[in-house]
Amino acid sequence: MAYRVDLTTRANRDLRRIYRTINVADSEQARMWFNGLEAAVLSLGEHPGRSPVTPEDGGLRHLLYGHRRSVYRIIYRIDERIRVVTVLHIRHGSRQPLAPGGTQ
Repeated sequence: MAYRVDLTTRANRDLRRIYRTINVADSEQARMWFNGLEAAVLSLGEHPGRSPVTPEDGGLRHLLYGHRRSVYRIIYRIDERIRVVTVLHIRHGSRQPLAPGGTQ
């Protein structure tokens, strides 16, 4: 059974920032990459437990998208009780680990 995928305000803001940063409006390649990122986020609705827990917090998981210098971490929480995946944050893989409580 599928899970509903919700994005926090912060995760939506992260997506908008990534969209602007990689110039999706001006590049077909960037548009394809960004569409893949969005598809990866939505894919969490099927088998969200497939990704590992984050090193910062055992209650969160992260899905990696991209490769080499363009890896992003999609950080999320699963609520099995109501079958909802909440995407908390989408951040570049080269950034420092999250601070405690940094996904709120």
